[in-house]
Amino acid sequence: MATFLFDFDGTLVDSMPSYASVMLRIMDEHGVAYPPDIVKTITPLGILGTAKHMIGLGLNMTVEEYIEQAKIGLLEAYQYHIQAKPYVVDVLRALKERGYDLHVLTASPHVTLDACLKRIGIYDWFRNVWSCDDFGTTKADPDIYVQAAQKIGKPVNEIWFLDDNLDADTTAKTAGMRVCGVYDDSSAEYVDEMKAVADRYIYDFRALLEEEFSV
Repeated sequence: MATFLFDFDGTLVDSMPSYASVMLRIMDEHGVAYPPDIVKTITPLGILGTAKHMIGLGLNMTVEEYIEQAKIGLLEAYQYHIQAKPYVVDVLRALKERGYDLHVLTASPHVTLDACLKRIGIYDWFRNVWSCDDFGTTKADPDIYVQAAQKIGKPVNEIWFLDDNLDADTTAKTAGMRVCGVYDDSSAEYVDEMKAVADRYIYDFRALLEEEFSV
């Protein structure tokens, strides 16, 4: 059976509007301009990477101050409101019952990640639930995928990485993983580019049961 390494935000849960609004609100409150495609840039970076990126754009805060404000804004949404994307729960249950090896690798910190997965009821279905914080780097670094494969115990090219973000998909492909792009409204304008990069592309999770994912 295939091994799946899932992104979290925008892939398993419908969180991208909440995530992006919190990150950008900090910039807006401090009157700092940012490019129109910034959401595409920051979503694979996690809070730490986003803090550094925003400061690089001229935000007058320390990394620690930014992270504290971001976590406060995100915590309530992830603990109480953000839901799984359509078909995710039923499909993951079916994959688990069929013997698939399931893991998570996300930019989100454990304080929001774990609480959300547990509330939705799917946390225990994953053999590993990783934040980028666990690796000390971001999904913009090819080495994080190599490290994840080593921890999983399989060659990097025998693992399917599923993400809605073009940059993350591109980097995972560079690292040698099989890549399945996932549709999300936040990345709709990049569908064609993701299809060009990825080995597969799905519009909803039902396709994971309908298609053969092998190595």
